Amino acid sequence: MSLSANIRENLWYSDEHEWVLDLGDGTVKIGISDVAQHRLGDIVFVELPDLGTEVEAQDGIGTIESVKTVADLFTPVSGTVLEINGELEAAPELVNEEPYDGGWMVRIQLHEDPAAAFSKLMDAKAYAEFLER
Repeated sequence: MSLSANIRENLWYSDEHEWVLDLGDGTVKIGISDVAQHRLGDIVFVELPDLGTEVEAQDGIGTIESVKTVADLFTPVSGTVLEINGELEAAPELVNEEPYDGGWMVRIQLHEDPAAAFSKLMDAKAYAEFLER
């Protein structure tokens, strides 16, 4: 499998392998990339922040536990946690099965203009190049 096998064009990516989906209303969904879930292996538990938590870009906002390791989940953007993916409590394997769909982690209300928030992130092409390095 090529490292860039499943990189979606409509997402922004961090160097910690989180993705950000612009929902177009000042909110974003965040999850981990296909590459990250492959590296972690079978995910068995996901801990997410409380609703209403104020977060700054690069803050740790949770943990992802796999059979191999425990990894921190970081937020690539600043904002307020509006929603968490409650399905992950009972079915953390969704992160492995559908990292960009059913395996999303949190929805955040941005504290800054989306263009400013995304300017610090990589588009799909830049992320693919980042993975090749």
